[in-house]
Amino acid sequence: MPKLIIFAILIVLILGAGFYFLEVKDKEIMTKEIKEPKAKSQDVSVRKEKIDKKPQEKISIITIFDNYQSNLELETGWGFSCLIKTPEEDILFDTGADSKTLLSNMKKLEIEPGRIDKIVLSHIHSDHIGGLEGALKKNPEVIVYIPSSFPYRMRKKINSLGAKHQDIKTNQKISENIYSTGELGTWIKEQSLILDTEKGLTIITGCAHPGIVEIIKKAKEMFPDKKIYLVMGGFHLSGVSDSELERIVREFRNLDVQKAAPCHCSGDRCRELFLEEYQDDFIKNGVGKIIEI
Repeated sequence: MPKLIIFAILIVLILGAGFYFLEVKDKEIMTKEIKEPKAKSQDVSVRKEKIDKKPQEKISIITIFDNYQSNLELETGWGFSCLIKTPEEDILFDTGADSKTLLSNMKKLEIEPGRIDKIVLSHIHSDHIGGLEGALKKNPEVIVYIPSSFPYRMRKKINSLGAKHQDIKTNQKISENIYSTGELGTWIKEQSLILDTEKGLTIITGCAHPGIVEIIKKAKEMFPDKKIYLVMGGFHLSGVSDSELERIVREFRNLDVQKAAPCHCSGDRCRELFLEEYQDDFIKNGVGKIIEI
């Protein structure tokens, strides 16, 4: 009888230990299962946040300063400036001839100078850099990209207003999908901008002193597999003969330029001939014009 009691006690102890072990393991498994989904949930939320914050692809180019007029509420003036609005940042290309007109038009267009991230100057002429001081007084927290041929006094002026400058000699990336052609030309050195968009390349010129066709060819050299969607800005063709203008329009077609938006120093006759050739693909550019890509 005592042996049976001892045996029974051993059985109870063994079973109790087994149940305890299983309970502990179950708790460990449950704890692990609770923790793992939580970690996965955090990963999903991080991925979702990244997807939600994926920038839209739309780019807007707003002409702020020009001698041609698109918006009658804005002031015109001899010179050129445009704002490039991307999902990542705002870039001011050239600053027109004077700060007063530039800032007045920006205010009417509801463009905040403080939101500008970078300024790119095409060349040294006053109708493209005249509004720089006013822009930097409103927002010195920018980098000003200048051709390396700019005189020392320009660097000194930029730095004295609290901004930084970066010299541009050869073609290089300025921002996400935005590039400088680098300095082109001999007598008057000038840089233009190239925007790499889903529709193709958009080329923005200040005055195109090196030659508008040469600038387009430079863009195609930099991006041989890309088509040219749009060429806009000053083409420097005012006063040029009809035969030369017709040749340049043909060159645009030969280079497969889809749309043209000449303004500033392009000249009335230039705009007429491009309109005749490009029809619906001609953009009547001027101060206040907004081009969305």
